[in-house]
Amino acid sequence: MAVLSCCMKWSFGCKGWREGKVQGYQEKKRQEKKLLEEEEDFSLSSEKDAHASDSDENLERGNWSNKADYLLSMVGYAVGLGNVWRFPYLTYQNGGGAFLIPYTLMLALAGLPLFFMECSLGQFASLGPISVWRILPLFQGVGVTMVIISTFVAIYYNVIIAYALYYLFASFQKVLPWSDCFSWADEFCSKTRLISDCNATLNGEIIHANYSFITSNNLTCINDTINYKPVQFPSEQYWNKVALQRSSGLDETGNIVWYLALCLLLSWMIVAAALFKGIKSSGKVVYFTALFPYVILLILLVRGATLEGALDGIEYYIGKESNITKLMEAEVWKDAATQIFYSLSVAWGGLVALSSYNKFHNNCYSDAIFVCVTNCLTSVFAGFAIFSVLGHMAFVLERPVSEVVDSGFDLAFVAYPEALSKLPVSPLWSFLFFFMLLLLGLDSQFATIETLTTTIQDIYPQMMKKLRIPITLGVCILLFFLGLICVTQAGIYWVNLIDHFCAGWGILIAAVLEIIGIVYIYGGNRFIEDIEMMIGKKSCFFWMWWRMCWFFLTPVLLVAILVWSLVTFSTPTYGSVLYPAWGTAVGWCMIIFCVIWIPIVAVVKICKAEGNICQRIVSCCRPTANWGPYLECHRGERYSHVVNPQKEKEHEIPTVSAFTYFRE
Repeated sequence: MAVLSCCMKWSFGCKGWREGKVQGYQEKKRQEKKLLEEEEDFSLSSEKDAHASDSDENLERGNWSNKADYLLSMVGYAVGLGNVWRFPYLTYQNGGGAFLIPYTLMLALAGLPLFFMECSLGQFASLGPISVWRILPLFQGVGVTMVIISTFVAIYYNVIIAYALYYLFASFQKVLPWSDCFSWADEFCSKTRLISDCNATLNGEIIHANYSFITSNNLTCINDTINYKPVQFPSEQYWNKVALQRSSGLDETGNIVWYLALCLLLSWMIVAAALFKGIKSSGKVVYFTALFPYVILLILLVRGATLEGALDGIEYYIGKESNITKLMEAEVWKDAATQIFYSLSVAWGGLVALSSYNKFHNNCYSDAIFVCVTNCLTSVFAGFAIFSVLGHMAFVLERPVSEVVDSGFDLAFVAYPEALSKLPVSPLWSFLFFFMLLLLGLDSQFATIETLTTTIQDIYPQMMKKLRIPITLGVCILLFFLGLICVTQAGIYWVNLIDHFCAGWGILIAAVLEIIGIVYIYGGNRFIEDIEMMIGKKSCFFWMWWRMCWFFLTPVLLVAILVWSLVTFSTPTYGSVLYPAWGTAVGWCMIIFCVIWIPIVAVVKICKAEGNICQRIVSCCRPTANWGPYLECHRGERYSHVVNPQKEKEHEIPTVSAFTYFRE
């Protein structure tokens, strides 16, 4: 008992010492901050940074107000449009319920390990996706690639949000404008299938004739001989002719569609308003934007489940139509891996940026598991809401579900709106659906823009502290103007082109280099020790799975997906429209511009280092002198010799001798 009592006293004493050290450091920083504020004149440039508050652990960068802000922001970032318009279709296409087997395995083997790594990396250093590469200067170009790709994605992603806004406003009508073939429709528009020709019996003989002849002679078509005219749903023609005013191809740019441009402006205004105080404001907005979509999904599911034919749709999605033999096809496993990879938003830089505002001892391990599981369950849940309504649509049209289901833009803006138009009080259901798409898109967009502003903050901290609002507003205005090409009559082709190139290989290349750099060059065991400084010491058994994934399984899977994507590359198309050669060339230029910074930055770092070529490469493969926990009170014995990050520029490369403190 005496020993136990001594141990408890020692434990509480250590805890009190650590808390006292943190509080003392915070009090010192508060006093320094107060003196600086008293010395500065009252002006715009000396306003207090709303990004940080006196209650924060990190008074320079700021922290999340509470853990719920962070978790909801992460869930909002991970759960996006793809969970609604891509996952349900992939599940249906790849064997229904059987698809959940490779999907779950890929979550455990590829998605979660990389997600946990990025969350830990950002939280440990309290730095964004570029500056965090103080851990491995040679690979800092990987962070640059992540930020540039996020910039491209932010441009076109807000255009999709603008589409949702347009349809949201169009839903405020007694009769939905795409519910029938109105004045904008052509002769191919029809709510039902139109018979072109068929076989019939005339005077005891079987003849083949067009349908007008059949009806004029009061004949009846023989079953299984009917040919239908190529017709389009009203919602499809409304999407192409009215909403997009789509041109014939990328060559025909046409005019800016003014109402889409206004919707794009409004979407950027919403983003700027939510981020004007950084995480302090966006962390509050996500309480609504991240949670309310679940309420809408539940409402749509309950409504869909009460419709005739809903069960048929769900059977196609995940019921008796499931095909376990599909698991023998390599394409199914590739689809599962890519869906997990892109759905969790790993290697975009956003996970590192959002996690960098955590307190140092936050349990990033449990956070990663919670967000990943929530993301995957949301995808499955959304599928029930989607397929129940599509099943009813197939029932009304007397078609199989396979003929009405689709993915991507065609699901969100054609198939599902068409299904909703057939429901009683259709404007209400349409409003709820597009409001859900709006919220899902905004969450992801908030985190993407926060990635860009965090990068600016790390490079120019004092400027960002003084001019956060003007800089955030400037970023949004710049991206709005860059996105105007995507709201021309050829805008949908540009959106598809950017998505086809930038949101594919670039992210895979960044992910592969990220995990190789951290695990094989910086050191996987060393990185685990860094994590244990935050979440506490863990057993060897605890780390066994993560070591197995980080050292072997995850890199192999990522390389396999990358190689598969390169081998199976096909030129981009939008529906049946082929892209011109110059359009494909522009796509290649975009992806090259994204990844070219990896070798460029590596060469620059080597040139700035000291010593012969071997010494320079070796020095660039080791952490900089200012790598470590951001706050001095968290560095402990392992990082006691770290140069103060505020005094050492992050791009400087120390000499080889400077790394004696960092040897394992």
